[in-house]
Amino acid sequence: MRITKAGTVALCALAAGCLFDAAGAATAPPAKVKTLCQNCHGVDGMAVIPGAANLSGQQKEYLQAQLHAFRSGQRQNPQMSVVAKTLSDADIDELADWYSGIQVSVAMPK
Repeated sequence: MRITKAGTVALCALAAGCLFDAAGAATAPPAKVKTLCQNCHGVDGMAVIPGAANLSGQQKEYLQAQLHAFRSGQRQNPQMSVVAKTLSDADIDELADWYSGIQVSVAMPK
């Protein structure tokens, strides 16, 4: 059985929670998204539990500032305060890059 490029992309999207860049190429999330973030914020940055923030499309600088604030203790949250303490500066940059890079479309109410 021969798997086409489209089939490979579809398998990647299903198995790894891939998103797609502007050129339509599959982009795998950073490992920390899969191990720390997706259970509350989703791979795509859309919250999957009540009370979790939607992260997709947020400004990179905002996401970095919030993660640094959770890590330092300046901002408190039972889950995020624990998770953020495990993040290096490079992890914070990578996560902020990922979630800020997800494009969101907005529709006005009808």
